[in-house]
Amino acid sequence: MKVFKFGGASVKDAEGVKNVATIINRFPGEQLVIVVSAMGKSTNALEVIVQNAFEDKAYQDELNQLYDYHKNIVETLQIHVELNYFIDLIIQQLEGNRKMAFPKYYDQVVSVGELISSSILSAYLNSVGINNEWTDARELILTDDTWRAGIVDTTTTVEQIETKIIPILTNKHIVTQGFIGRTINGYTTTLGREGSDYTGAIFASALDAEGLWIWKDVPGVLNADPKLFNDAVKLPELTYYEAIEMTYYGASVIHPKTIQPL
Repeated sequence: MKVFKFGGASVKDAEGVKNVATIINRFPGEQLVIVVSAMGKSTNALEVIVQNAFEDKAYQDELNQLYDYHKNIVETLQIHVELNYFIDLIIQQLEGNRKMAFPKYYDQVVSVGELISSSILSAYLNSVGINNEWTDARELILTDDTWRAGIVDTTTTVEQIETKIIPILTNKHIVTQGFIGRTINGYTTTLGREGSDYTGAIFASALDAEGLWIWKDVPGVLNADPKLFNDAVKLPELTYYEAIEMTYYGASVIHPKTIQPL
């Protein structure tokens, strides 16, 4: 069993979604848990929307742009996804939770990006014959109420993943969301920016997977940021301790929390 994580850049457009299907088809007979981030810059767009709403500023134009962006992907892929449901959900969260402190308010809204992207990916994969079941990560990953950086209740989370995911994997892939969880009281939490890698590691650990594959727009872990250094070199492998040290000193290629579960 393998866990695949696809970041926002990997699914930023219809061609990216199609490429995910191409990758999955390279692993016939495998049991796959597919974790996906929000598409493209959707999280950034939702951050602007939630900030505007919290400050009682207009946000409808930004929300319309978010809808149009996803609608274009859905139409190009020729699938059906109820995008209006998600837009209504965003508005409901924005208007119904105005008395919340901002970090909690943020989590209820920004988390919708992953719900949209995973729904689109799941629908497309099923449309091209890749049998999968969309699964809400919030039903699996339990956190405390540290908003925007939820601390995972590992024991309960592992129990829920084992109980709910293993039976499905006997005949279907799983498509789920990175970055999000839920408190015992039912409020959505987020795990911190770039937290989808962490989600992948949680699933890989809980399911005793063969490994976690993080599909990115670079060829591997490099010894420097390729946007800043033209001569950056790919590292063929890293020890656990080297990876820990890299994340500790700020390397953005791996989320700091990702390493420990792995």
